[in-house]
Amino acid sequence: MKPQSIFKFLLGFLVVSLVTSCAKKLDLFPVNDLTPEKTYSTAAGYKSVLAKIYGTLSITGNSGPAGSPDIAGGLDEGSQVAFIRMLFNCEELPTDEAVCGWNDQTIKDFHSMKWNSADPFLKGIYARPIYNITLINEYLRESTADKLTSRNITGADATDINKSRGEARFLRAFNYWVMMDLFGKSTFIDETNLIGTDLPGEKSRSELFTYVETELKAIETELGTAKSAEYGRVDQGAAWALLARLYLNAGVYTGTPRYTDAITYAKKVIGAGYTLHSNYGQLFMADNDKRKDEFMFAINCDGARTQAYGNTTFFVHCASGDDHDDYGVAGGWYGYRATAAFGNLFSDLTGASDKRAIFTTTKFGTGASQLLIPDVSDFNNGLHVAKYKNVRSDAGAVSDPTRTFSDVDFPVFRLSEMYLIYAEAVLRGGTGGDAGTALTYINNIRTRAYGNVSGNITGGQLTLQFVLDERGRELYWEGHRRTDLVRYGLLTTGTYLWPWKGGVASGTSVDSKYNIFPIPAENRTANPNLTQNTGY
Repeated sequence: MKPQSIFKFLLGFLVVSLVTSCAKKLDLFPVNDLTPEKTYSTAAGYKSVLAKIYGTLSITGNSGPAGSPDIAGGLDEGSQVAFIRMLFNCEELPTDEAVCGWNDQTIKDFHSMKWNSADPFLKGIYARPIYNITLINEYLRESTADKLTSRNITGADATDINKSRGEARFLRAFNYWVMMDLFGKSTFIDETNLIGTDLPGEKSRSELFTYVETELKAIETELGTAKSAEYGRVDQGAAWALLARLYLNAGVYTGTPRYTDAITYAKKVIGAGYTLHSNYGQLFMADNDKRKDEFMFAINCDGARTQAYGNTTFFVHCASGDDHDDYGVAGGWYGYRATAAFGNLFSDLTGASDKRAIFTTTKFGTGASQLLIPDVSDFNNGLHVAKYKNVRSDAGAVSDPTRTFSDVDFPVFRLSEMYLIYAEAVLRGGTGGDAGTALTYINNIRTRAYGNVSGNITGGQLTLQFVLDERGRELYWEGHRRTDLVRYGLLTTGTYLWPWKGGVASGTSVDSKYNIFPIPAENRTANPNLTQNTGY
């Protein structure tokens, strides 16, 4: 069992007393069925709600894997309202890194880039962050000094709750960053918008950028120092990491590059004392909570306490078939693979040289032909990814004895991403960094990957294209690829093609509108304040 104490509050008080209907109508304000006086009457109540706020990133409701979803509206709880799973589908399926063979509703439209505003999966990922933000807003309303005093919550309890407000604001900013990145605009509510009043307004991409940036800077002094937070919670390291990522993509989000700022905040994280763990594969195993020195923030997943089909349980099942024992689960789902174009980023797919090549293709076929996908529905072809494994590095037992639900935590920010942000921002002209240091950081990543310096590169080899390829090798299946390809102008254009891009076996360019997703039609019907993205 994982030791994180935040898990202790995910069962018990929370599941019987916290409101569960906050997003039933998706874009209408939620109705709280319980009075704040009951939910927030004790310090334990506050911590239960805080646990739920963190838990919205890994669980789908209050009753385990199914039965009481946070979000209704005809959506499947396991696949369409789960934060990690839907973020993965939006960030990976439209790219060379993932293709799905299932026929579940519109899931194949993601790799083909043929989605529209009626897509049920998009309806779910639009609703989930707004639901999360709604919970956070109420927590902030109910955790003011006046509220605590009125409930006779004082001393250390009041101090802890006050500190947690910075964490809640970070998580709100993080959810708005997701909306900004995926949809380019968002329903907007904060703690001043009371439940059951006027319909929410909308913020544009540039407005969201300013809001997220301002919030992260405002809470910097409220959060604990970097590396001080309980594992699975956030501190300054997470805020700096999100700012670095935000600034790297500022040119896409606002039209104005901010590479110097990306360097500044990447340096803050790097200088805080995080370290690369020596074994890359162990970062994605069932006891990866032991690798916390590399993580600024990871979403806790526990096979006993956070049972859901949409967190990393999805990662280990969906990529496995008959070889499911190697993934540490009792059965494979025969669903997701990567394309040959992604495989081409590695000179050797066996992992003998670059240890990040964690694939099982040889179990299904031989030679380069195995990488081809003549039929998307045939799971046996394509590059099989074995990066996430519900197996402990110490050979101990996992939390769920049935091996149905995963213990693997999902890494949101890792040190290697900060190294890659620093290098790219330097190459793109940002100041405050230098090419020599950028090369050192890239070679730190590659020394870990190869187990020695045989994979190191020279300064002349450090180009923007190399950084993009290295991001693919280092960060695949962690929810970065779509954003990266958009930043490089490669997601929709014909400059870079991969199998079945645009629904064509050899790949084809698509309309540039697919660089962002449409606002779901049902949300716009419910809320006339929302506008649609161009082309949809």
